[in-house]
Amino acid sequence: MVLALALALALAQWPPRHLSPRWLRDMSALRTMETSTKQYQERSMPFAKVNGQRIHYEDTGGGGPAILFSHGLLMDGSMFAAQVQALRDRYRCITWDERGHGQTATGTCAPFTYYDSADDAVALLRHLGIARAVFAGMSQGGYLSLRAALRHPEAVRALVLMDTQAMPEDPAQMKDHQFLVQQWLQDGLSDEAAHVIEHIILGPGWAGAPAWRARWKKVHPGDLLACFTTLGSRDDISVELGRIAVPALVIHGDADRAIGLERAQAMAAALPQARMVVVPNAGHAANLTHPDPVNAALEAFLAQLPA
Repeated sequence: MVLALALALALAQWPPRHLSPRWLRDMSALRTMETSTKQYQERSMPFAKVNGQRIHYEDTGGGGPAILFSHGLLMDGSMFAAQVQALRDRYRCITWDERGHGQTATGTCAPFTYYDSADDAVALLRHLGIARAVFAGMSQGGYLSLRAALRHPEAVRALVLMDTQAMPEDPAQMKDHQFLVQQWLQDGLSDEAAHVIEHIILGPGWAGAPAWRARWKKVHPGDLLACFTTLGSRDDISVELGRIAVPALVIHGDADRAIGLERAQAMAAALPQARMVVVPNAGHAANLTHPDPVNAALEAFLAQLPA
């Protein structure tokens, strides 16, 4: 590819008259190939410039009802691969990497709130020509989805809230999180700390954990600090839940070490149209580690939504 770029540049800036027409045709073909490759990469890895951000997303397309999947802290849109695979033939599934995460990450994430993330989500939908969608969020993705329902009710058809809550972090847990992040920022992510995060998010012994540990080691300190600050400084919206009138499905693993089951139960009780499904033996990322029961609950919920 580098050679093709160099040759294409030479053709653009230095076409000596003594060169043969065949050589010029070959060079033109190389330049066309390079342009086509770049265009393919842009199509296969789409980005949307919305709300002052450059957001990476994936969209299955199609004419079915839209679902926007929003991931948790330290994760990315790929964590919903099992849900997208199960639903894409009937629904338009959009996944995205939120600020400071995945391919949206810049290494210099500016301070933000989950209201900003909610605005990002709605702006992404508008960029895609979607007026309303089901907002499905895991943990942090649930925080922004709830705030989208409060701030942009016209854009939210329903909510799927996976291993999330309306309250701020538990103070005792937050203290432990702060210590872990401080060490990470100072010394990088140690193997021991990576395993601690694995147990919190994925639970012990999940086969896909090594790939996520490798991703966490690549997180830039600037992104980590901004995202963790947002997590710890978010407001309590428990008293606002009664204003959310859309149907909601609350899914929670009964072995979630990050958010206690009782917090999800309180959220479900406060939402006017919520139903709850508890996933046995699942941790904080139930949709990732236990996709079959999560997908079954999700499909049943989506099937009964009003048009």
